[in-house]
Amino acid sequence: MAALVIAEHDNASLKGSTLNTITAAIQCGGEVHVLVAGHSCSGAAEAAAKIAGVAKVLVADAVQFGDGLAENIAAQALSMAAAYSHILAPATAYGKNILPRVAAKLDVGQISEITKVDAPDTFERPIYAGNAIATVQSTDAIKVITVRTTGFDAAAPGGSAAVETVVAVADSGRSAFVSRELAKSDRPELTAAKIIVSGGRGMGSGDNFKLLEPLADKLGAAMGASRAAVDAGFVPNDWQVGQTGKIVAPQLYVAIGISGAIQHLAGMKDSKVIVAINKDPEAPIFSVADYGIVGDLFEIVPQLIAELG
Repeated sequence: MAALVIAEHDNASLKGSTLNTITAAIQCGGEVHVLVAGHSCSGAAEAAAKIAGVAKVLVADAVQFGDGLAENIAAQALSMAAAYSHILAPATAYGKNILPRVAAKLDVGQISEITKVDAPDTFERPIYAGNAIATVQSTDAIKVITVRTTGFDAAAPGGSAAVETVVAVADSGRSAFVSRELAKSDRPELTAAKIIVSGGRGMGSGDNFKLLEPLADKLGAAMGASRAAVDAGFVPNDWQVGQTGKIVAPQLYVAIGISGAIQHLAGMKDSKVIVAINKDPEAPIFSVADYGIVGDLFEIVPQLIAELG
């Protein structure tokens, strides 16, 4: 029995989500191999080899993998699938784009967004926007699994895995990379941040979100938002935290002007400490908050910034 982790990377280095996925793979039992499919991706491969618990790093280095096109990477994983009992990838946009293709081609059911490994064939995953946990047992010969990264600690460094080159599959020709627009920010990346300051519809406008910037600066925090704020056009889409946005679990989550709809709670309720500021004492956000302040955010936030001064 062995597990194959499809690494998420930028060719030069691994994404943090890969480390959490490796932890889940280790808990499945057996050897853990990591597939690094990319172009000029030796940096990512070397990083994977240094992760404790990784037995082997398999490198498919070809130009058709350089931009992470799902059709090509799925085909590479499928060419190797017969040797594995488990194939895992992070439940990020990257992994969610690749693994359903793998599962469909293998004619097995995908097990999505697991948060715990109970046994090599039994896993736990949230359902109903995180309000219930389903225990799923699979009899498929190959388990295809996406991993909710907030459910597992990041794998530690300290490994010295062998690095092997594998034959790269040909370009599928089904898709082509056109362009990529990356949001640039001096703040931490949302899913990796240890502190997040989020605003909701209660902020009233996009301009009012500037009120939160000094608070985020003092805390060294990333900035997020509820879906209502994103849908209203207050902030960019990549700020969205929630069931249909980004799943986060920072050390500190500060929710300001967020009522706490079930979809938002599903994306942040695993945060270690939650602070909520809302003028409605009955707001659902207070049901998950460790600390709650009832009042006008436009008065409280400046006072909070001054106290942190």
